[in-house]
Amino acid sequence: MKLYFSPGACSLSPNIVAREAGIPLELVKVDLGTRKIAVDGDFLALNPKGYVPALQLDDGSVLTEGPAIVQYLADRKPESGLVPAAGTAERYRMQEMLGYINSEIHKAYSPLFKADTPAATVDERKAYLKKRYQLVDERLEGRPYLFGDKFTAADAYLFTITNWAGPVKLDLSEYANLAAFQKRVSARPAVQAAMRAEKQEKQAA
Repeated sequence: MKLYFSPGACSLSPNIVAREAGIPLELVKVDLGTRKIAVDGDFLALNPKGYVPALQLDDGSVLTEGPAIVQYLADRKPESGLVPAAGTAERYRMQEMLGYINSEIHKAYSPLFKADTPAATVDERKAYLKKRYQLVDERLEGRPYLFGDKFTAADAYLFTITNWAGPVKLDLSEYANLAAFQKRVSARPAVQAAMRAEKQEKQAA
């Protein structure tokens, strides 16, 4: 399988999940500015949505959207425990959390990466994000990960998106549980390997 990614983007999340599950992936870098595949080719021909991640399966078909991709990967290795079994109440709770991170946190960052975003909008988005992170910080009280002692696909997603706080100057220092979570996840061998792989691809370009 091939994971189409861009360094620093949300595609880090499925990269982490695959490594946690022991699933080998071929990383293919995408230039999001030109929508070109770094090696050769038009990314839009592969994924008309134009953004990462995109996972090309062994049969040539392509799966998009990060929350769907991490569940697909984790389901290939159910013994990893990265997502609960399909049909269980726990699985729906996992999907609930993935949906929250996707719609309430991930997308709220988008205007903060644009140089022409009005200052008032920047302030509003940052305030919005802090309210959403407050709920996450409260959930992390007394537990190492979102669902307790077990690292899951939702943790990989939250970690990936929260890494954006620094570049956009979003101050999350008041959320001690979140800060501890980020430090804890960053120390995991699979996470370090995923981040090294992206850095190496970036430097090679």
